[in-house]
Amino acid sequence: MTEILRKTLRDSKPARWTALLIVAFTMFAGYYLADVMSPLEGMLDAQLHWNSDNYGFFTGAYGWFNVFLFFLIFGGIILDKIGVRFTGLTSAVVMVAGAGLKYWAISTSSLDGISWHLLFWTYPAQVWMAALGFAIFGVGVEVAGITVSKVIVKWFQGHELALAMGLQLSIARLGTALALSTSLPIAKAVGHVSFPILLCLIMLCIGLLAFFVYTFQDKKLDDSLAAFQSETQAEPEEEFSFRDILFIIKNKGWWYITILCALFYSAVFPFLKFATNLMIIKYGVAENWAGSIPGLLPFGTIILTPFFGNLYDRKGKGASIMILGSLIIIVVHFLFSLSFLSHYFVAIVLMVILGIGFSLVPSAMWPSVPKIIPERQLGTAYALIFWVQNAWALMFVPALIGWVLNNYCIIGKLVVDGQEVTKYNYTIPMLIFTSFGVLALLFAFLLKAEDRKKGYGLELPNIKS
Repeated sequence: MTEILRKTLRDSKPARWTALLIVAFTMFAGYYLADVMSPLEGMLDAQLHWNSDNYGFFTGAYGWFNVFLFFLIFGGIILDKIGVRFTGLTSAVVMVAGAGLKYWAISTSSLDGISWHLLFWTYPAQVWMAALGFAIFGVGVEVAGITVSKVIVKWFQGHELALAMGLQLSIARLGTALALSTSLPIAKAVGHVSFPILLCLIMLCIGLLAFFVYTFQDKKLDDSLAAFQSETQAEPEEEFSFRDILFIIKNKGWWYITILCALFYSAVFPFLKFATNLMIIKYGVAENWAGSIPGLLPFGTIILTPFFGNLYDRKGKGASIMILGSLIIIVVHFLFSLSFLSHYFVAIVLMVILGIGFSLVPSAMWPSVPKIIPERQLGTAYALIFWVQNAWALMFVPALIGWVLNNYCIIGKLVVDGQEVTKYNYTIPMLIFTSFGVLALLFAFLLKAEDRKKGYGLELPNIKS
């Protein structure tokens, strides 16, 4: 029996960490494109005449198909029924297609001067087409996200699960950090707002190739798992069925994590979409450097998320970590709302602290889901979480903030590099983000109480001795 102690391929450290690095690169490329437009709001205004309403509508398009057509939920079901190889490759192809359409829309002049009225909205044709590309990309990157989450659980269950998820998030957020800090200087150096999107498209093609390489490693893992079950006469895990969806949505602990996730990310991701402009207008940061301050947030998480994940693996306290992270979000956004705190040094300090909060919650939240939901249902469980997150944090909130800014917060015009752009007061949006933090804190406490009742083990270490 000593030979069986080796068990499966995932018990090999080099094998599981190599698998992680390969799939993490695909998510790095996806995260880069997701935030590449965030520092370019001023250039979109100056070069393409997009106002904040146009920009907020475009940004909110990310979740159109995932929310209204349930593509993300279908992706989770396909993931549980067919597996990570097919789902991952398909989602990577969709990311490339969406990025290609978005690049064409931003770079072409064939849509100039044309407006379209669809349903209740009238926007320039260029905004509609860029939004469509972003929506297609959103399907791909979100399904890729749940696929990679299941990949990590598959390889790291019983090992360094939270650390692995933290490192994957760190690598992905390196894409966010580079997008926030480099896209504006690159666009200004080349002279057009579309060039950073072209770089993203190239990276996504490389990410597609990276996931194709991973599929061979995944096949080896499946073979080793089958061999282990044969040698030990272990019962194979029950396959996913559609009735499992009912089990998931009846689980109160799953709902608490889901709502906490949506509220928490509502206070972070939409904030990043507008943060560069906030740095220019409120804190007087030069346009070339304005994206570098929001870029501190994901750079901080690159180090801290794996640190807190490792802490959760070894010491536990997952629910408590989420409570602390929610508290930090509340304090930071409230301080951002205060008009008399307008020195750029204050913005830097607050962004660093926000990075700590942004590291705490995800480092404990994502590894906690497998403690509540069985592995065969994880793809669908993650997909449903991401669906709620898409509907609220990534679609509704950016559009809400753009609408609030355009209707209630205009205070004049500002000349940046010889171009006239709209000047906003960001107090109301910051108070909206603060309120999301307060609600997230409430659900973090409810999750901790539910853990005490049901014994999920959220306060216990992940590594099995």
